[in-house]
Amino acid sequence: MNPIYVRRRRLNSTMTVLCYGSAAFGLLFLGLILFTLFWNGLAGLGLSVFTQMTPPPGSSEGGLANAIVGSLIMAGIGIAIGAPLGMFAATYLAEYGKFERLSSVIRFINDILLSAPSIIIGLFIYGAVVVPMGGFSAFAGALALAVIAIPIVVRTTEDMLNLVPTPLREAASALGMPRSLMIKRIAYKAARTGIITGVLLATARVAGETAPLLFTALSNQFWSLDMTTAMANLPVTINNFVQSPYAYWKQLAWTGALLITLAVLALNISARVLGAERSKS
Repeated sequence: MNPIYVRRRRLNSTMTVLCYGSAAFGLLFLGLILFTLFWNGLAGLGLSVFTQMTPPPGSSEGGLANAIVGSLIMAGIGIAIGAPLGMFAATYLAEYGKFERLSSVIRFINDILLSAPSIIIGLFIYGAVVVPMGGFSAFAGALALAVIAIPIVVRTTEDMLNLVPTPLREAASALGMPRSLMIKRIAYKAARTGIITGVLLATARVAGETAPLLFTALSNQFWSLDMTTAMANLPVTINNFVQSPYAYWKQLAWTGALLITLAVLALNISARVLGAERSKS
Protein backbone atom coordinates (compact mmCIF):
# COMPACT_ATOMS: atom_id res chain seq x y z
CA MET A 1 0.00 0.00 0.00
CA ASN A 2 1.17 3.49 -0.80
CA PRO A 3 2.88 4.94 2.33
CA ILE A 4 1.49 8.41 1.57
CA TYR A 5 -2.03 7.01 1.58
CA VAL A 6 -1.37 5.16 4.85
CA ARG A 7 -0.01 8.31 6.45
CA ARG A 8 -3.03 10.32 5.35
CA ARG A 9 -5.42 7.66 6.68
CA ARG A 10 -3.60 7.66 10.02
CA LEU A 11 -3.67 11.47 10.19
CA ASN A 12 -7.37 11.52 9.31
CA SER A 13 -8.16 8.97 12.04
CA THR A 14 -6.12 10.92 14.60
CA MET A 15 -7.86 14.22 13.78
CA THR A 16 -11.28 12.52 13.88
CA VAL A 17 -10.58 11.13 17.34
CA LEU A 18 -9.34 14.54 18.54
CA CYS A 19 -12.48 16.26 17.20
CA TYR A 20 -14.81 13.78 18.86
CA GLY A 21 -12.79 13.97 22.06
CA SER A 22 -12.93 17.78 22.11
CA ALA A 23 -16.68 17.71 21.51
CA ALA A 24 -17.18 15.16 24.29
CA PHE A 25 -14.96 17.19 26.65
CA GLY A 26 -17.01 20.35 26.03
CA LEU A 27 -20.35 18.54 26.31
CA LEU A 28 -19.24 16.93 29.58
CA PHE A 29 -18.54 20.26 31.25
CA LEU A 30 -21.71 21.77 29.78
CA GLY A 31 -23.68 18.86 31.20
CA LEU A 32 -22.04 19.30 34.61
CA ILE A 33 -22.86 23.02 34.62
CA LEU A 34 -26.49 22.41 33.65
CA PHE A 35 -26.83 19.59 36.19
CA THR A 36 -25.48 21.79 38.98
CA LEU A 37 -27.74 24.65 37.93
CA PHE A 38 -30.87 22.50 37.80
CA TRP A 39 -30.00 20.65 41.01
CA ASN A 40 -29.56 23.85 43.01
CA GLY A 41 -32.14 25.97 41.19
CA LEU A 42 -35.05 23.54 41.36
CA ALA A 43 -34.58 23.21 45.11
CA GLY A 44 -35.79 26.78 45.64
CA LEU A 45 -38.35 26.94 42.85
CA GLY A 46 -41.86 27.58 44.12
CA LEU A 47 -44.86 29.85 43.86
CA SER A 48 -43.33 32.35 46.26
CA VAL A 49 -40.52 33.03 43.77
CA PHE A 50 -43.08 34.57 41.39
CA THR A 51 -45.39 36.22 43.96
CA GLN A 52 -43.15 37.72 46.66
CA MET A 53 -40.65 40.57 46.61
CA THR A 54 -36.92 40.13 47.18
CA PRO A 55 -36.32 39.51 50.91
CA PRO A 56 -34.55 41.91 53.28
CA PRO A 57 -31.20 40.89 54.83
CA GLY A 58 -31.49 37.94 57.17
CA SER A 59 -35.03 37.02 56.11
CA SER A 60 -35.90 33.48 55.08
CA GLU A 61 -39.04 34.45 53.17
CA GLY A 62 -39.31 36.19 49.84
CA GLY A 63 -39.11 35.76 46.11
CA LEU A 64 -38.04 37.39 42.89
CA ALA A 65 -41.30 38.87 41.61
CA ASN A 66 -40.06 42.47 41.38
CA ALA A 67 -36.78 41.36 39.77
CA ILE A 68 -38.60 39.20 37.19
CA VAL A 69 -41.00 42.00 36.26
CA GLY A 70 -38.17 44.53 36.09
CA SER A 71 -36.16 42.31 33.75
CA LEU A 72 -39.19 41.75 31.52
CA ILE A 73 -39.90 45.48 31.34
CA MET A 74 -36.34 46.54 30.54
CA ALA A 75 -35.71 43.71 28.09
CA GLY A 76 -39.06 44.38 26.39
CA ILE A 77 -38.42 48.10 26.03
CA GLY A 78 -34.85 47.47 24.92
CA ILE A 79 -36.01 45.14 22.16
CA ALA A 80 -38.87 47.49 21.25
CA ILE A 81 -36.28 50.24 20.70
CA GLY A 82 -33.46 48.18 19.23
CA ALA A 83 -35.37 45.86 16.87
CA PRO A 84 -37.00 48.58 14.69
CA LEU A 85 -33.78 50.60 14.53
CA GLY A 86 -31.83 47.50 13.56
CA MET A 87 -34.39 46.59 10.91
CA PHE A 88 -34.35 50.09 9.41
CA ALA A 89 -30.53 50.13 9.32
CA ALA A 90 -30.44 46.67 7.74
CA THR A 91 -33.04 47.71 5.16
CA TYR A 92 -30.85 50.61 4.11
CA LEU A 93 -27.79 48.36 3.88
CA ALA A 94 -29.54 45.65 1.87
CA GLU A 95 -31.96 47.65 -0.28
CA TYR A 96 -30.83 51.27 -0.69
CA GLY A 97 -27.10 51.61 -0.04
CA LYS A 98 -25.85 48.11 -0.72
CA PHE A 99 -22.73 49.21 -2.62
CA GLU A 100 -22.20 52.68 -1.14
CA ARG A 101 -19.12 53.61 0.89
CA LEU A 102 -21.27 54.66 3.84
CA SER A 103 -22.69 51.15 4.00
CA SER A 104 -19.21 49.70 4.38
CA VAL A 105 -18.55 52.06 7.28
CA ILE A 106 -21.86 51.10 8.92
CA ARG A 107 -21.11 47.39 8.55
CA PHE A 108 -17.65 47.90 10.06
CA ILE A 109 -19.05 49.78 13.06
CA ASN A 110 -21.79 47.17 13.44
CA ASP A 111 -19.18 44.39 13.55
CA ILE A 112 -17.32 46.29 16.27
CA LEU A 113 -20.51 46.63 18.31
CA LEU A 114 -21.22 42.91 17.89
CA SER A 115 -17.93 42.00 19.54
CA ALA A 116 -17.76 44.89 22.03
CA PRO A 117 -17.91 43.87 25.73
CA SER A 118 -21.28 44.71 27.23
CA ILE A 119 -19.61 46.53 30.11
CA ILE A 120 -18.26 49.10 27.64
CA ILE A 121 -21.81 49.75 26.43
CA GLY A 122 -22.91 50.10 30.05
CA LEU A 123 -20.19 52.66 30.70
CA PHE A 124 -21.20 54.59 27.58
CA ILE A 125 -24.86 54.77 28.65
CA TYR A 126 -23.72 55.67 32.16
CA GLY A 127 -21.87 58.70 30.84
CA ALA A 128 -24.48 59.63 28.23
CA VAL A 129 -27.69 59.07 30.22
CA VAL A 130 -27.19 58.23 33.91
CA VAL A 131 -24.87 61.13 34.76
CA PRO A 132 -26.99 63.82 33.01
CA MET A 133 -30.17 62.42 34.60
CA GLY A 134 -28.53 62.47 38.02
CA GLY A 135 -29.13 58.86 38.97
CA PHE A 136 -29.69 55.29 37.91
CA SER A 137 -32.86 54.50 36.01
CA ALA A 138 -34.65 51.65 34.30
CA PHE A 139 -34.81 53.78 31.15
CA ALA A 140 -31.01 53.89 31.01
CA GLY A 141 -30.92 50.11 31.47
CA ALA A 142 -33.36 49.62 28.61
CA LEU A 143 -31.23 51.87 26.38
CA ALA A 144 -28.12 49.82 27.18
CA LEU A 145 -29.95 46.62 26.25
CA ALA A 146 -31.20 48.28 23.05
CA VAL A 147 -27.64 49.18 22.03
CA ILE A 148 -26.63 45.54 22.55
CA ALA A 149 -29.60 44.27 20.51
CA ILE A 150 -29.25 46.62 17.53
CA PRO A 151 -26.12 45.09 15.90
CA ILE A 152 -27.56 41.58 16.20
CA VAL A 153 -30.79 42.61 14.47
CA VAL A 154 -28.86 44.54 11.82
CA ARG A 155 -26.66 41.56 10.93
CA THR A 156 -29.45 38.96 10.81
CA THR A 157 -31.94 41.20 8.99
CA GLU A 158 -29.43 42.26 6.35
CA ASP A 159 -28.42 38.65 5.76
CA MET A 160 -32.06 37.58 5.41
CA LEU A 161 -32.89 40.41 3.01
CA ASN A 162 -29.85 39.55 0.89
CA LEU A 163 -31.20 36.02 0.55
CA VAL A 164 -34.42 37.26 -1.07
CA PRO A 165 -34.10 36.45 -4.82
CA THR A 166 -33.45 39.49 -7.01
CA PRO A 167 -36.05 38.41 -9.61
CA LEU A 168 -38.75 38.99 -7.01
CA ARG A 169 -37.68 42.61 -6.68
CA GLU A 170 -37.39 43.00 -10.45
CA ALA A 171 -40.86 41.55 -10.98
CA ALA A 172 -42.35 43.96 -8.45
CA SER A 173 -40.56 46.91 -10.07
CA ALA A 174 -41.72 45.80 -13.53
CA LEU A 175 -45.31 45.98 -12.28
CA GLY A 176 -44.74 49.60 -11.25
CA MET A 177 -44.50 48.97 -7.51
CA PRO A 178 -42.48 51.66 -5.66
CA ARG A 179 -39.34 50.48 -3.90
CA SER A 180 -40.75 51.17 -0.44
CA LEU A 181 -43.85 49.11 -1.20
CA MET A 182 -41.74 46.37 -2.76
CA ILE A 183 -39.65 46.14 0.41
CA LYS A 184 -42.76 46.02 2.59
CA ARG A 185 -44.81 43.59 0.51
CA ILE A 186 -42.08 41.40 -1.03
CA ALA A 187 -38.73 41.57 0.78
CA TYR A 188 -40.05 41.73 4.35
CA LYS A 189 -42.59 39.00 3.70
CA ALA A 190 -40.01 36.67 2.17
CA ALA A 191 -37.52 37.30 5.00
CA ARG A 192 -40.08 37.44 7.82
CA THR A 193 -39.06 34.18 9.51
CA GLY A 194 -35.37 35.08 9.47
CA ILE A 195 -36.05 38.57 10.84
CA ILE A 196 -38.11 37.14 13.71
CA THR A 197 -35.32 34.68 14.41
CA GLY A 198 -32.85 37.56 14.66
CA VAL A 199 -35.09 39.41 17.09
CA LEU A 200 -35.40 36.28 19.24
CA LEU A 201 -31.62 35.84 19.26
CA ALA A 202 -31.20 39.48 20.29
CA THR A 203 -33.73 38.98 23.09
CA ALA A 204 -31.85 35.91 24.30
CA ARG A 205 -28.61 37.91 24.27
CA VAL A 206 -29.90 40.82 26.37
CA ALA A 207 -31.96 38.66 28.78
CA GLY A 208 -29.00 37.70 30.94
CA GLU A 209 -26.79 40.78 30.65
CA THR A 210 -25.53 41.96 34.04
CA ALA A 211 -22.63 44.37 33.44
CA PRO A 212 -24.54 47.11 31.57
CA LEU A 213 -27.36 47.06 34.15
CA LEU A 214 -24.88 47.55 37.00
CA PHE A 215 -23.99 50.93 35.50
CA THR A 216 -27.50 51.96 34.41
CA ALA A 217 -30.51 50.44 36.21
CA LEU A 218 -28.62 49.10 39.24
CA SER A 219 -31.34 47.40 41.34
CA ASN A 220 -34.18 48.00 43.78
CA GLN A 221 -35.30 45.80 46.64
CA PHE A 222 -38.88 47.04 46.41
CA TRP A 223 -41.64 46.95 43.82
CA SER A 224 -41.23 49.82 41.37
CA LEU A 225 -42.52 50.53 37.87
CA ASP A 226 -40.99 54.01 37.68
CA MET A 227 -38.68 54.07 34.67
CA THR A 228 -36.83 57.15 35.98
CA THR A 229 -35.49 55.39 39.08
CA ALA A 230 -33.48 52.27 39.82
CA MET A 231 -35.45 49.10 39.12
CA ALA A 232 -34.97 45.52 40.29
CA ASN A 233 -33.82 43.02 37.67
CA LEU A 234 -32.79 39.38 37.74
CA PRO A 235 -29.13 39.64 36.60
CA VAL A 236 -28.12 42.27 39.16
CA THR A 237 -30.20 40.63 41.90
CA ILE A 238 -28.44 37.31 41.25
CA ASN A 239 -25.07 39.06 41.30
CA ASN A 240 -25.90 40.67 44.67
CA PHE A 241 -27.44 37.59 46.26
CA VAL A 242 -24.68 35.18 45.29
CA GLN A 243 -22.14 37.37 47.11
CA SER A 244 -24.24 37.64 50.27
CA PRO A 245 -23.63 35.65 53.50
CA TYR A 246 -27.27 34.54 53.70
CA ALA A 247 -28.10 30.99 52.61
CA TYR A 248 -31.63 31.91 51.49
CA TRP A 249 -30.33 34.69 49.25
CA LYS A 250 -27.87 32.27 47.63
CA GLN A 251 -30.72 29.81 47.05
CA LEU A 252 -32.73 32.55 45.34
CA ALA A 253 -29.67 33.36 43.22
CA TRP A 254 -29.56 29.75 41.98
CA THR A 255 -33.27 29.83 41.23
CA GLY A 256 -32.98 33.14 39.38
CA ALA A 257 -30.09 31.79 37.31
CA LEU A 258 -32.22 28.77 36.43
CA LEU A 259 -35.10 30.99 35.30
CA ILE A 260 -32.81 33.04 33.04
CA THR A 261 -31.27 29.87 31.60
CA LEU A 262 -34.70 28.40 30.83
CA ALA A 263 -35.82 31.66 29.21
CA VAL A 264 -32.70 31.89 27.04
CA LEU A 265 -33.01 28.20 26.15
CA ALA A 266 -36.63 28.65 25.10
CA LEU A 267 -35.76 31.66 22.93
CA ASN A 268 -32.87 29.84 21.25
CA ILE A 269 -35.00 26.77 20.58
CA SER A 270 -37.70 28.99 19.07
CA ALA A 271 -35.09 30.64 16.86
CA ARG A 272 -33.80 27.22 15.76
CA VAL A 273 -37.29 25.99 14.96
CA LEU A 274 -38.07 29.10 12.91
CA GLY A 275 -34.74 28.79 11.11
CA ALA A 276 -35.44 25.14 10.29
CA GLU A 277 -38.89 26.00 8.95
CA ARG A 278 -37.40 28.70 6.74
CA SER A 279 -34.77 26.32 5.31
CA LYS A 280 -37.46 23.74 4.49
CA SER A 281 -39.63 26.32 2.73
